[in-house]
Amino acid sequence: MSTHTHPTTAAAAPAPSWRRWSLLVPALVVASAGLLAAHFAFEGDTFQDCRYLGPSTRMYVTAWAGPVCGLAALLLLLALRRGAHRRGQRPGAVWQGRVAMAAVCLVPVLLLVQLAALYWVYEPDPSGGHDCSGLTLVHDRAAADH
Repeated sequence: MSTHTHPTTAAAAPAPSWRRWSLLVPALVVASAGLLAAHFAFEGDTFQDCRYLGPSTRMYVTAWAGPVCGLAALLLLLALRRGAHRRGQRPGAVWQGRVAMAAVCLVPVLLLVQLAALYWVYEPDPSGGHDCSGLTLVHDRAAADH
């Protein structure tokens, strides 16, 4: 008769440390979403008195930090789930694992918007380089035609 117990029955739910680490996943997703919102809140930094100043430092920081947080959440969840499965644990057996899985489902959508925001940070001056209206190019062409 064997005295060895099957690992899946002995350790069905992940350890408390795993549960704590898995709560970092939704926190990173929330941070990523917050950085995206902050980035768009800083849009007014590009113009001052109808002069194009370019993106501010905080626009660059939020444009890069948002996707980094989103990817970190995804990688952390993958590493946690892999470690749990290796030890014969079921991450979905605890609420922390289910919350982490649900939160990471938002990451692809966040990343799409954040990559667009990152592209826009490096995009050339939309006003044509002179003022808020962007009409200087139209005006210059009309003057050249006369």
